[in-house]
Amino acid sequence: MKRIYLFILLLEAFFLASAQDKTVEELKAEASKQIKKDPNDTLPKVWKKGGLLNINFNQAALSNWAAGGENSSLSLASFFNAYAFYKKGKNAWDNTIDLAFGGVSTTSLGQRKSDDRIDLLSKYGHEIAKNWYLGLLFNFRTQFAKGYSYPGGNKTVLTSDFLAPAYILLSPGVNYKPNDNFSIFASPLTLRWVIVNNDSLASVGAFGVDSGKKIRTELGAFVSVSYLKKISASAVYNGRLDLFSNYLHNPQNIDIYWTNLLAVKVAKLITMTLSVNIIYDNDIKTVKSDGTAGGPSPQIQEVMGIGFALKF
Repeated sequence: MKRIYLFILLLEAFFLASAQDKTVEELKAEASKQIKKDPNDTLPKVWKKGGLLNINFNQAALSNWAAGGENSSLSLASFFNAYAFYKKGKNAWDNTIDLAFGGVSTTSLGQRKSDDRIDLLSKYGHEIAKNWYLGLLFNFRTQFAKGYSYPGGNKTVLTSDFLAPAYILLSPGVNYKPNDNFSIFASPLTLRWVIVNNDSLASVGAFGVDSGKKIRTELGAFVSVSYLKKISASAVYNGRLDLFSNYLHNPQNIDIYWTNLLAVKVAKLITMTLSVNIIYDNDIKTVKSDGTAGGPSPQIQEVMGIGFALKF
């Protein structure tokens, strides 16, 4: 009897092991199958994204140098640009952001800013005719840190700070965009807020804000032109021109904000950049050599450098 029980037990174990082996083989076979995507389920690409990160660094040190110069100097400039363009059906949504910060440190002058910028632009449009969109534009501009003017000697005059100024612009309008590289946005009715979130700057009515106040509301006309051009396999130009006229105060004075960036790839991770920015705002006063406020004048900034660059 014991032998019969032992025989039945071995027989059950054999069939159980065979069933397990079959199950394992089926699982292996199932796992090894490749998933094939139905070509009819393929969706078109609706986002176009990219950007550029550029960092330039320069250092120099002199000791008993007959030609003269700073004993020590250090400069760093960084720039980041990214974009995300959405297009599906009759809807288009363009987003760009520019971040820049640079500084110079020398033995005689100390530390000073050479570049400082935050610029976010978002633009939505619904196509009403071929290449014509009815939409809404949002723009936010400010800087990261405090900025100073150096009229002479050891004098320093505070001229800016984070959110001082800051510009918030909300503009419904019409956008003409024949391709991803060029667009013109125009609005006859645009709201713009000028923010001066610094007590000392607000107290003197900087950037057109009434003395003691921190926000000024403006209503006017706005035009923005954007252009992106691939000049060659290694060179790209990116430009933007914004024009604003305030109906409520001297509408004949047109505020200008014009940015230009040329990037030339020298090697795989080395790029030369040239940035030229021009600003004119009748409400922004210059600083005279004695430290007092002067009249409005065009602001021109030119930054050129070569350094590490990552394009994506």
